[in-house]
Amino acid sequence: MSSLTSLLAVLNPAEQAHFYPGAQFDELRALAPQFRLLDPSGVTPEEFARLLEADTPDAILSCWHTPRLPAAPPPRLRYLCHTTGSVRHLVTRAHIEHGLLVTNWGSSISRTIAECALHHILACLRRTTQWTFVMHQEGGWRGEHAPIASLFGRRVGIHGYGAIAREFLKLIAPFDCKVSVFAPDFDAAAAERTGAQAAPSLDALFADNDVIVELAPLNPVTRGCVTEHHFKLIRPGGVFVNVARAGITDEAALLRLVKEGRIFAGLDVFADEPLPPDHGFRGLRNVSLTPHIAGPTVDRYPDAGAHAIRNLRAFAAGQPLSALYTPDSYDQAS
Repeated sequence: MSSLTSLLAVLNPAEQAHFYPGAQFDELRALAPQFRLLDPSGVTPEEFARLLEADTPDAILSCWHTPRLPAAPPPRLRYLCHTTGSVRHLVTRAHIEHGLLVTNWGSSISRTIAECALHHILACLRRTTQWTFVMHQEGGWRGEHAPIASLFGRRVGIHGYGAIAREFLKLIAPFDCKVSVFAPDFDAAAAERTGAQAAPSLDALFADNDVIVELAPLNPVTRGCVTEHHFKLIRPGGVFVNVARAGITDEAALLRLVKEGRIFAGLDVFADEPLPPDHGFRGLRNVSLTPHIAGPTVDRYPDAGAHAIRNLRAFAAGQPLSALYTPDSYDQAS
């Protein structure tokens, strides 16, 4: 049986307000008899290490601005509950190997990322970027045969079968699409549960669908696996959407293909972020762009806070944690 006696919440005022508003912060504060709130603004890693040495909590609740843990964390510290995504700026693989429990927001944000993927698909099919130029900048209107399309009844291919892909499958169910998935963990049982088919290869996924959605994790196996060859397999007028990681794809090749005007792209992630002002993707009427905002919208930040509170409760009760890092998953994480 585990226990939670001392909890250090490292949150600046904005993080507290966004992720733990109102009664949710009261709920967080009540989790441990000894609760301390630290605003990390201006706190250096060296100062943070000294603070931890003097005040050794059982668990730390971290967020975007939490300083990095010292190489040798205080002996009482057993759990780092990270409110948001990547933990690479906070802990090393060695921390996890030596027994520190580390979690992040896990699948609590999956549905909003899936929602952003759907947004880009509809924006591409309905040619939203084009009409933005025509109506806002040029004072124009549609032509006699406006080149728009619907998602209903389309063939949709999904690369990846993680939590985001599973949420995306739920979102597009009303559109009566014929869906195929290419992922190592998408087996016959998954196909039966979801109604999707397993694509025999990545080539087939790109060649056989009207819309391809990139939702694979970025790891040594997937890095650069989507090449110019795959983009050229997309049917004329087809759509490629990426809300996963730009490193999975050959971004330069995608830019060449969309500049030709043969396909459409909806992108939330880029090799170089922020996207340079003069980047070739900007200004293209067949490209829908968002600035890496597929993760939780501000109004859904409390979902991640609620997930962290559930994990802290589980830790206190000695129960399994959700979205727990292992050394291998740390290696594969972005």
